[in-house]
Amino acid sequence: MQKLIKWLENDFSPKMMKINNNVWVTTLKDSIMQLLPFILLGSVFCLLTIPGDVFHIKNYPNFWTLFGWTMGVLSLLISFLIPFNLMEKKRLRKQRFIAGCTGLITFLIIITPQVTHDKAIGFSHESLGAGGMFVAIVAGVFTGIIMGLFGKFSFFKEDSVIPDFVRAWFDAMLPIAVVIVTTWLVVDIAGFDLYNAIQTLFKPLGKIMESPWGFALMSFVTCFLYTLGISTWVLTPVTKPIYLAAITANATAGAHYLVTSETIFSAYLYVGGIGTTLPLVIMMAFSKNAKLKALGRACITPGIFNINEPVVFGAIAWNPIMMLPMWIIGTILPIIIWVFTKTIHFAPIPKIVFDLWYTPFPISTWAVTGGSISGIILMLICVTVATLIWYPFFKVYEKQEMANESNKTTTTSTLKEAK
Repeated sequence: MQKLIKWLENDFSPKMMKINNNVWVTTLKDSIMQLLPFILLGSVFCLLTIPGDVFHIKNYPNFWTLFGWTMGVLSLLISFLIPFNLMEKKRLRKQRFIAGCTGLITFLIIITPQVTHDKAIGFSHESLGAGGMFVAIVAGVFTGIIMGLFGKFSFFKEDSVIPDFVRAWFDAMLPIAVVIVTTWLVVDIAGFDLYNAIQTLFKPLGKIMESPWGFALMSFVTCFLYTLGISTWVLTPVTKPIYLAAITANATAGAHYLVTSETIFSAYLYVGGIGTTLPLVIMMAFSKNAKLKALGRACITPGIFNINEPVVFGAIAWNPIMMLPMWIIGTILPIIIWVFTKTIHFAPIPKIVFDLWYTPFPISTWAVTGGSISGIILMLICVTVATLIWYPFFKVYEKQEMANESNKTTTTSTLKEAK
């Protein structure tokens, strides 16, 4: 175990941190995170549709329209934000707005949306929302690459008498033309279905995650990276588009995708935060060891709201005794959830968009499962299993800390006597 930890600490972790700080990865992460206000607001609008859809209240507002204007345009916004943020990070700030606009146009060329008839609201293409996220990412990345290549290009010499704003206009025209004309030639002139080609390319990834072993693998990798002190946001560019597309399909098209943010962060899996750490926090709060007791009590309030950075970095990260149970939990609980929802249909699969991950359990479980008692029971089963996994490792860790505390006390007493 010690050899493994040493390899992880000295070899694997630095490489992962390098990836985490890569300009492209941070650009994708930041672009998706900047959309969180729209995602959270879309979650609220989705919840507000329940009274009208379930109880059929007469003249009740159609909040699905507002859902469409938030969650329904996420891909459109992503196609703008990726090249915009990339120019910012590459210190090409003058080109950032032009790059963002070019990315948005490129995305629209690829999906070719149709505007609805008069007096109807919005566009008529599902890919403007979460379903087209990977297409938007490809459009944004392609635009960002081309705009970056021409970032320092200019038709004019530095001592040119032409005003700067005029030079900026002409200098921006070439990269814009390269991006838009290339996309136009591929999609319209050559007739290549770029949209479906991109979707087909990324479809296997979604299928893998929507399998029992894929669900378990994804959860394990998340917990594994977290125990190494690596932010799990590094996975966001891959996981978030899949989560959003899945829950949107569940909410609007009656699909039954299990692997969504709602299942993982709000319904069943990560009670207290990634790794289901709330049971551990409660154990620590009543520990015989003063250090663990203080840390546990300090972590209870954040843990209730599913914020577990204090306990992870205070007791789990790079601690071999506590890393292992988190890996086990990340593997076993997804399988339990799959069996109880997909195999024996005991508990419901969430069909409500609810990205409010900081809502305490079981309130969030009740919300995303439509008030299901069986859903709350499954959540409690997951908590019970996690508690049973955490407990023996916690007792070993507690005993170790008690011994360390005793040794420190003995050493201090010896030094005092020596004086």
